[in-house]
Amino acid sequence: MQLQILPQTFAVCQIQDTSQINWQMPLFFFSKTAEELSLVCPETDLPAAVLQCERGWRALKICGVLDFALVGILAKISSLLANAGISIFAVSTYNTDYIFIKESHLQKAAAALRTNGYQITA
Repeated sequence: MQLQILPQTFAVCQIQDTSQINWQMPLFFFSKTAEELSLVCPETDLPAAVLQCERGWRALKICGVLDFALVGILAKISSLLANAGISIFAVSTYNTDYIFIKESHLQKAAAALRTNGYQITA
């Protein structure tokens, strides 16, 4: 399986409202629940006001479109990274999954995945 390291550094934020979101960003993730509004976006596109924010995340994108019948893709990747002592933040879309890793652990994560047969590209 091929994973692509995205070039941006991302922030995971809790926001108060959507008025400051740049909806034209080429890549971001927004979620809303009864308890919160969350935004994952490039650090360069952070809204001016955030309630909480964790910066310094890098993204690994699973390349290709994943069939909904596939089982265990995130489980295997997250297990390999957990065994290497690396925590993740995962986001899924209709087509694929994104695994966010703190930038300080990116090279260690890539090495652990390569050792287990994953192809990593930039």
